[in-house]
Amino acid sequence: MQITKYISAIAIMTGLILIHSCQDDFLEIRPNGLLDDAVVSSYEGVEGLSIGAYSMIDGVASNLYSGWASTTSGWIYGSIRGMEANKGSDSWDLRDINPIQTFSETAMNPYLDEKWIAVYEGISRCNLTISTAREARKKGNITADQETSFINQAKVLRGFYHFEAWRLWADRNTGAFVAYVDEHTTPVILTNTEDIRPNIIEDLTAGTQLPDNMGKVGRFNKSVSQVLLAKALMQMYGDYANALPLLADVEANGTNPAGQKAGLEIRYGDIFDIEYRNGIESIYTVQTSVNDGSGGWNGGWGEVLNFPSGQWGKTPGGGCCGFFQPTQEFVNSFRTSGGLPMPDHSYNDAGEELLRDQGIPACDIWEDDNGNPSDKSDEYLVGEVVTMYDPAEPYSDRIYRSLTGTDTLPNIGNNPLTSPAAWQLLWVEDNSPEVDPRLDWSVGRRGIPYWDWGNHTGMDWIREQSYAGPYSPKKQVYKKSQERTYTEVGYYYTQGWTANGYRMIRYADVLLLKAECEAMIPADDWGLGEVNAVRKRAANPDGFVKEADGTTYAANYVISTYPAFADQTAALKAIKLERKLEMGQEGHRYYDLQRWGDVPMELNRILEYEKTMEWGTILYGDATVGSEDVNFPIPQRQIDESNGKLLQNR
Repeated sequence: MQITKYISAIAIMTGLILIHSCQDDFLEIRPNGLLDDAVVSSYEGVEGLSIGAYSMIDGVASNLYSGWASTTSGWIYGSIRGMEANKGSDSWDLRDINPIQTFSETAMNPYLDEKWIAVYEGISRCNLTISTAREARKKGNITADQETSFINQAKVLRGFYHFEAWRLWADRNTGAFVAYVDEHTTPVILTNTEDIRPNIIEDLTAGTQLPDNMGKVGRFNKSVSQVLLAKALMQMYGDYANALPLLADVEANGTNPAGQKAGLEIRYGDIFDIEYRNGIESIYTVQTSVNDGSGGWNGGWGEVLNFPSGQWGKTPGGGCCGFFQPTQEFVNSFRTSGGLPMPDHSYNDAGEELLRDQGIPACDIWEDDNGNPSDKSDEYLVGEVVTMYDPAEPYSDRIYRSLTGTDTLPNIGNNPLTSPAAWQLLWVEDNSPEVDPRLDWSVGRRGIPYWDWGNHTGMDWIREQSYAGPYSPKKQVYKKSQERTYTEVGYYYTQGWTANGYRMIRYADVLLLKAECEAMIPADDWGLGEVNAVRKRAANPDGFVKEADGTTYAANYVISTYPAFADQTAALKAIKLERKLEMGQEGHRYYDLQRWGDVPMELNRILEYEKTMEWGTILYGDATVGSEDVNFPIPQRQIDESNGKLLQNR
C-alpha cells in the first residue's frame, strides 16, 4: 500500500485532506485518491493505514529528506543538545547540526523543518487511520472491537507525535506554539497559539485502554501508553502525583507489546546487543530490519552515520562516518569514589578527570628484529610510533616514538621498554581511576575492547580528532560477528543500516522516572529502591567489559548502591545523575534538563568545561546557553506555508 508524503505544512497538518476550495467535497478525507474506498475501508485497508502510521515512529520515510534530522532516537535534539555528545565527524559535514550544538540555530535551520515535517506526517497518518476505521465500521467491514483497537492505537500514536513536537517547540509556561491536528482540523482554524496539552493527554490516555499483549512487538500496548502518559504528565505539567501510579503499575506488571513481562536485563551491555533488542529490558523498541528489499530504508536510517570512522572491515559501520562522539564531560561523569558517583561535578577537577589520548597517533604493536632483511615491518625511522605492552601490565597501551632510524640505519631490535635512547614514551593508558562499569558500554575509548572488534585503537577510529575529541559512540553499534546478518548486505558508503532498533522505552527508564516522582512528591523512600535496583544490575561483574582473556576487567570498575538519601535534595541530585549514567547517549538528556528546569544552568556549566578541551574552541567558539534555549524556533518554512496561521515562538 502506497502512502504518499506531503511536504507542504497545510497538506500534512490536515490529515491528508485533498483541498478543492470551490467544490462541495472540501472536507472529504481521501487516502490520496490512490485506492478505491471499498478497498481502503476493508480490514486490510485500515490495517495498512495503521502500519503506515506506525512506520513514522522512527522519524524516517524514504521521500522525506535524509532521516538524520527527523529520527526519533534523539541523538541530535536529545543527546547533542544535552551535551552528552557533540556532532563528531568534521566541521563541514552535516554542518546544519553545528548551530544546534552551539545554541545558535535559527528558524531557517533545515533540520528543524525536516523534524517538523516528519512529526506532522505521522500525525496525518494517524488521522487518516481513525477516519477510515470509522468508515469501515459503518460499512460493516470491521467489528466494533477492531474499530476501537485501531482508533486507540492511532490516538496514542498521535499523542506521541504531538508530544515530540511539544518538547521541541512549545513554550514551557503557556504550552502554546505547537499546532494540534486531529481528523476534524481544517486549515481555516489551524493555529499554534492554544495550549494543546489537554489534547495530548487525552490521546495518550486512549492508549491505556489497549491490552498488554498486542501480538506484535512493534505496536503500542497498555504499558507503552502508560509510560508515555506518565512522561507527558511530568514533562508538560510537572504532575508527579498522577504519573507515579502509572509508572508503579508498569514497574509491577508491565510488558512489551508482545506480552512479555518486562524487567531489568541481567547484564547492562546486553541491552544494546542486537540479539536482545526485544529482550526483557525493552518495553518498546522501534523496530528496524535489513535485507528486506527496502535498500536500507528500514534499517535505522537516522543513525547510519553514528559509527567509528576508520577502515572498511576493521571498524563497525564500514568505516563511516564518525558522527555522534561523546563529550569529555560525559566521560568524566562515570568517575566514582568508593563506588558512588560525584554529584558535585568534582569529576571534572584536575586529578579526577579521565585520561584522554587526544593527539596520540594510532599505531601497530612493536615488532622485534625478525632476522629477515626483506621484511621491513621490524624497521623504524625517526618519528614513527609503536604500541608496546609491559608484561607487568599486559593490557595497558604504552605508546612510544622512535628517536633514531634512517633508511640506511633503521631503529631495529631496540625494545622500547628497555631502550630509552631509541624510544620516547608518549602516552600510557591509565585505567586505575575508579569508574562506573557502564562507561565502557556507553563510550568507545582507546585501549578498551569494543564489542568483538578488538581494542579501540584511538585516532584511526576518529574522523577528525582535532575537531571533536577522541571518543566513539557504542550503544547502537553492532558486533563484528553480526555483520551481514543484522546489517544490510551490499556495497554502500556505510554498513550502518542495522536491525538494532532504538530502545525508546527501557525498564530502567521506568524505574528512574518512578524514583523521580517519589523524590519530587516526596513519597516512600525518595526513590532509593529504584535507583539501587538500577545500580545493582550495573554492578554485576559478569556484565563488565573484559580484556581478551575473558576474565580481566578492562578498567577499575567500582560501583555500589546508596545506603540512604540524606534528604530530598540529595535524592534528586542522585536521580538526575543516575539518569545521565544509565540512559546516556540514548537521546533523553536535553528533555530531562527541560523537565527539571536545568537547561541554562547545567548546559552552561558543561559548555564552559568543554571549551577547555583541546578541541573546545573549534567546536563551540563563544557559545552560551540562554533562557530561550529551552526549546527550538518554529521552522520559518512552516510559518510561511501556513500563510501566517502559525506564529513564531520567539
